[in-house]
Amino acid sequence: MGTPSLSALNVDSLVRRIKSAESILLTTHKQCDGDGLGALLALYHGLKKTGKKVRVLMVDAVPKKYHFLQPEKHVEIFEAPHSPILPTDLVLIFDTNDRRLVDPLFSALQPHCRDILFVDHHPVLNQGPEPTAGSYIETRAASTGEISYFILKGLSIRFDEKIAQALYTSICFDTQLFKFVKNSVNSHLIAAELLLHLNHAEEIHRHLFSTHTIDKVGYLAKVLGQIEFHGNGRVAILKLHAKDMVDHNMDMDDSRDLIDMIMNVNSLQAAAVFREDAKNEYKLSLRSKGRIEVLGIAESFHGGGHMFAAGAYIRGAYADIKIKVVQMILHRLDSTDGISGQKR
Repeated sequence: MGTPSLSALNVDSLVRRIKSAESILLTTHKQCDGDGLGALLALYHGLKKTGKKVRVLMVDAVPKKYHFLQPEKHVEIFEAPHSPILPTDLVLIFDTNDRRLVDPLFSALQPHCRDILFVDHHPVLNQGPEPTAGSYIETRAASTGEISYFILKGLSIRFDEKIAQALYTSICFDTQLFKFVKNSVNSHLIAAELLLHLNHAEEIHRHLFSTHTIDKVGYLAKVLGQIEFHGNGRVAILKLHAKDMVDHNMDMDDSRDLIDMIMNVNSLQAAAVFREDAKNEYKLSLRSKGRIEVLGIAESFHGGGHMFAAGAYIRGAYADIKIKVVQMILHRLDSTDGISGQKR
């Protein structure tokens, strides 16, 4: 067996667009995560080397866990005081292909920007807005950072510590330290190259995955005892309150940590976390271990994501929404393994 090699992604069209643009704006979805933020910061640092006029404008504030990337030096926030949006040749939106997750920024960009393209690895929604013409959607990539890596290579930009740190953050975050690599060697081989430019990769791991404060541990102890199990332990449901998270000095991003923790229960096949942001307004996060897909459930609520990790924003009475989500998950499980009529 020969030495594994990268399966290069064809990003030539994106590279041509970037080369022909004099002014470029980079952004990602609201409540950004390590993948979108790392992917765009890597390209930002690379493009600064070329003399391009490049700007990062995020929808909302960057969660505290990513402050090691020093976003305050490079990022403007649309929801905070920021420079006016000037005429721009090219906008690249990372880690989503759903413009609804970029509003109100997306609507503000349209009158001023010649081309707005999505750069993403999520499936295009069956029930949702179409990505803009010319967007680059590659579902084989395990992270958006992998796409950014090939863009930088296509631009012949030499890597340095800042670029490597951002790309490594993206890949580690979205693969959950290489647990989800889509049966590809790319994540590992790219990471191996990036490590040549990093002195303290372990610190990135700690920033991403060792973020539990004393307040957060106290909150976890409280809410983990409130998990509901359904379908003979195959499905877990948990309701959180955004206000409680703020009171315990947590970011909204921390709700992702909770659902990942829940999925370590060995009997589980799927889980749903409802974060109540306001009365009858919820952020739904869905996870599956792979027996069923949960993207279709998220799409039924006008959401999106991956086949086995998806989410949506929902309005309605919690009891009604919860029953509907549980029934949809159990229907998929029963249809998959041939079990029906089990005690709920």
